[in-house]
Amino acid sequence: MKTKEIPLVFSCQSDELIGIVHQPENPLKIGVLIVVGGPQYRAGSHRQFILLARMLADNGVPVMRFDYRGMGDSEGVIRLFADVDDDIKSAVDTFYQHSPGLSGVAVWGLCDAATAAAFYAYQDERIKGLVLLNPWVFTEQGAAKTYLKHYYLQRLFNPNFWGKIVSFQFNYKQSFSSLIVLFGEMLRPSIKQDKPNQSDGVVLVDSALSLPIRVLECLQRFKYPVLFVLSGRDLTADEFRDVIKSDENWQSLVKSSAVSSVELADADHTFSSQQWRDEVAQTTLDWVRQLQ
Repeated sequence: MKTKEIPLVFSCQSDELIGIVHQPENPLKIGVLIVVGGPQYRAGSHRQFILLARMLADNGVPVMRFDYRGMGDSEGVIRLFADVDDDIKSAVDTFYQHSPGLSGVAVWGLCDAATAAAFYAYQDERIKGLVLLNPWVFTEQGAAKTYLKHYYLQRLFNPNFWGKIVSFQFNYKQSFSSLIVLFGEMLRPSIKQDKPNQSDGVVLVDSALSLPIRVLECLQRFKYPVLFVLSGRDLTADEFRDVIKSDENWQSLVKSSAVSSVELADADHTFSSQQWRDEVAQTTLDWVRQLQ
């Protein structure tokens, strides 16, 4: 299918943002908005966002990828993923303006971009789906538990670990100090404060909640389908799995008919091989087609 790639400059408050719309010749009615995560720009790690956008557009899915304020080529002060609601809204507005016939948007995000997408989606009726890859639900306690469970325990079964012990190359002092710090973080009580605020008539989820609970409450308010894509070799994904296992409300959410999950057992955090990128792209395409 013939596609056009349209570079755009659009405004968010007083700053100008940079984006690209991938417009198919015969577009479907549901498009995909790719939100960047971490200190990068709209190309993504290993050019993943470009390759994903072009593959989807070649199969009829309109796509927009953009840099939010302070990221990549866009103007503005660098900001955290929790502070980009206005940026995503501006991108959705622009996506609609340049995609005739668009009737809904699925937001696609990796890591903290997945969390940013969850924070925003319930506030905008134009968002008809979420594709969340290795969502960021970090807490000091959760990270400590995950590291102990998925790193230190796995080391016990690693021949290199025992080789270092036998050859007296193992640093006992450093390892035990690290364990003490992790146990301390794991046992630290969590803190909640403040009350929800309100924006444009929508009562927002309390920003002072711990990250796993805030993401959960945002997704509970979202009315449309959600797809989780999780890597098998990634501590961020491991922490997300542990959050689900430890919370009945999370378990109820992921078991609902609107939520589906895909596991790529061998993949790393950014799906850095061609095989893993292709699997993510095909999974996304199949899921978006169902949204139509």
